[in-house]
Amino acid sequence: MLIAGLVLLTVNLQAQQSIQFSQYVFNGLAVNPAYAGYKEDWTVNLSSRIQWVGINDAPKTGTVSVDGLTNSTNQNIGLGLIATFDRLGPESTSSVYLNYAYRLRLDEDGTKRLSFGIGFGAIQYRLDGTKFNAAEEGDANVPAGIQSNITPDFRFGIYYYSPKVYFGASVFNLLSGLGNAVDHLQQYKQARTVYLTGGTMIPLSEFIDLKPSIMIKEDFKGPTNLDVSNYVVMNKAVWLGASYRTGVNLWNKSNLQSGLDKTDAVAAIVQFYVNDHFRVGYSYDFTTSKLAGSQSGSHELSLSISFPGKSQRVVSPRYF
Repeated sequence: MLIAGLVLLTVNLQAQQSIQFSQYVFNGLAVNPAYAGYKEDWTVNLSSRIQWVGINDAPKTGTVSVDGLTNSTNQNIGLGLIATFDRLGPESTSSVYLNYAYRLRLDEDGTKRLSFGIGFGAIQYRLDGTKFNAAEEGDANVPAGIQSNITPDFRFGIYYYSPKVYFGASVFNLLSGLGNAVDHLQQYKQARTVYLTGGTMIPLSEFIDLKPSIMIKEDFKGPTNLDVSNYVVMNKAVWLGASYRTGVNLWNKSNLQSGLDKTDAVAAIVQFYVNDHFRVGYSYDFTTSKLAGSQSGSHELSLSISFPGKSQRVVSPRYF
């Protein structure tokens, strides 16, 4: 009943933390709608995450996305579609978003661009009351059967990139205040979340590069989430990396109790580019929080497939 207890706590707080992947740098559309069309070729990304192996009804998350350019002439407009499913014990959340990005050219070759993106979609939240074991029969706090609601949503992002560096900022769940009442539940709504991302590619030799990156995730409810990663890239084909994820206090949040354990996980990540158009990746999270002794870590698998256009010419490789 550990997971069920966490779900009830989430419902009472009337907010839900946005999902996060350890391999987010390989699927930028999952954290920023302005990423749509970045790789220029139409690209399909799939990710699957199984968290906290060994705990019954632990989180399971999957996402599939496709994005690319509407034409190969000025390459100013990117489109993307992303669908996500997240399950935690008796609760599940599904979402789908259509993303549009307008990409301003900042140099003659188009290797430096500033992109503005928006995403429109909907979120479905479901809670299966049959998975709860009520201490007292007829407990009004335990929903009967499956409760469900669908709410619209909107997200916005900005993304700058050059061949060597990128920066991004986005806001998710902008319509979070429009959640509907769901029978026994209080108003359910996703927490409004801000993502700040950045990274660079540092060449060490003809065949070796370093790619450090950082992501800050802020939902204004819990501790600020900080993810710091670094990859060693060999011959642009094999990526070996690690990341450290923890909570930090950027300012005083009166709703947080003192003494919270903010550490989360350390991840080992490997990516392999079979060729310029097919990538497969795997990561394993070593939990560093107090849950470490209750489970066996988290597994995440991802892959991407690109479909190059007949006349498109990519001036610089896409490493972000």
